[in-house]
Amino acid sequence: MFNHSDGSSWWMIPDKAWDQLLVRDDLYTHLTSIANNSDPCTTPVDDNDVPIDVVAPIVSQEVWACGVTYYRSRDARMAESKQAGGGDFYDRVYTAHRPEIFFKATAHRTSGHRQPVRIRSDATWNVPEPELALLVTPNGKITGYTVGNDMSSRDIEGENPLYLPQAKVYDGCCALGPGIIVTESPLPDHTQIQLKIQRGGQTEFSGQIKLSQLKREPPSLVDFLFRDNSFPNGCFLLTGTGIVPPDTFTLQSGDEIHIVIESIGTLINPVA
Repeated sequence: MFNHSDGSSWWMIPDKAWDQLLVRDDLYTHLTSIANNSDPCTTPVDDNDVPIDVVAPIVSQEVWACGVTYYRSRDARMAESKQAGGGDFYDRVYTAHRPEIFFKATAHRTSGHRQPVRIRSDATWNVPEPELALLVTPNGKITGYTVGNDMSSRDIEGENPLYLPQAKVYDGCCALGPGIIVTESPLPDHTQIQLKIQRGGQTEFSGQIKLSQLKREPPSLVDFLFRDNSFPNGCFLLTGTGIVPPDTFTLQSGDEIHIVIESIGTLINPVA
């Protein structure tokens, strides 16, 4: 199901598997053709004009992620890993030609809009990482964008940078949604990412950043990801975070994470 950019009309895609759809380099043209040649349908939506009972927009795709692509993330990673002797690793990767790219999640580890995300049972310092997520075809073409949440255990990663997979990859470690904006043009640099964490009905933390603060261009990140790597069903690539809560903050069960990216929408996830 997809809707027009003004949010007023919805279309069903008949007999089309999700994987078959996401691999198309002509996705924008294909969806436009469907909208121009068929009648829209009606569907119940929530307060954010998102269809009720939506799931994460992922089936057979992998989710990968980039680190230290914003200056604020560089500072936070250096501080958390300093005692482990890895403080300057993150400074080096921030200025290096090669970016940090790591595997993040499969579909069964990824939550959708209003579905719960998790914090590790063996971690004590956990944060959400609000990020712009790229939809990339098997040919390495960026065809869409969505909101991503790279859940992270900062104490585990800070103890030793080699523990990164354990800090990042576990059940409920990622969220994507509420949908995908399909466009032929990159999102403008002034696009803002906003994070709000609510606890007991009150805002416990909030922050925002613009895409202009992203150090590396998305096509460059995709280029490195696709070097000697293939994605027959396409993939999602999280582009890093520039919003980091203070060291005194950690997520708790019952918190609600709101991530807003202009032109895409709001991804809401309770913490299990």
